[in-house]
Amino acid sequence: MTTQQKYALITGAGSGIGKSIALALAGAGYAVALAGRRKEPLEETAQAARALGVQALAVPTDVSDPVAVDHLFEQIRQHFGRLDLLFNNAGIFARSASLEDLEYEQWKSAVDINLTGAFLCTQGAFRLMKAQQPQGGRIINNGSISAHAPRPNAVSYTATKHAITGLTKATSLDGRKYDIACGQIDIGNAASDMTEVMNRGVLQADGSTRPEPLMDVGHVASAVLYMASLPLDANVQFMTVMATKMPFIGRG
Repeated sequence: MTTQQKYALITGAGSGIGKSIALALAGAGYAVALAGRRKEPLEETAQAARALGVQALAVPTDVSDPVAVDHLFEQIRQHFGRLDLLFNNAGIFARSASLEDLEYEQWKSAVDINLTGAFLCTQGAFRLMKAQQPQGGRIINNGSISAHAPRPNAVSYTATKHAITGLTKATSLDGRKYDIACGQIDIGNAASDMTEVMNRGVLQADGSTRPEPLMDVGHVASAVLYMASLPLDANVQFMTVMATKMPFIGRG
């Protein structure tokens, strides 16, 4: 008996957590569609996925642009014909700034990419998963420790990650009737280009600046693979994976 081919879309797949998840899914046999703003890193991820023996589709995409997201899902329809998993990962940090000094453009950019981008991709996945046969699929949102507790001077990132939790819950509820499961992984201090600064020291709630421990991003990939492996009648609603000694429990 042959196993049915499964298809996944990973946003922000050109580097960091997104790349790690894409290659973990490829290693598990998923054909992968890769979305991100920069073509060259996406192609590098695609080549690495193909070396694992799976189909890989690189589609440069600004997830905050509805037209670009529509194009992304049209490419998935044409090349894959269905979608079994969406990993909503694309996101940015605005520069560290006190709430009163954060520029509107930086706030809007964070909202557009971190929240609106996740919504647009969720909407595209819903439409495809609802129409395909067999119906249904899974959506996993990359939340953050910041979906629970803020860092200093990070209002836009914190607000958007809290909003991702609401998106996860609404998606879970609205997806039930279509066999669309939705969960969220909240990640704390996974080693990547975005968290390199942690080694040099970051601002703490008490005003001090201290380095923070990191964990291997492979642990995040393993967690997402577990979430993705469940049948659609089971779901990890929320999972937190973090560096054990990072200052999150007791933060403040």
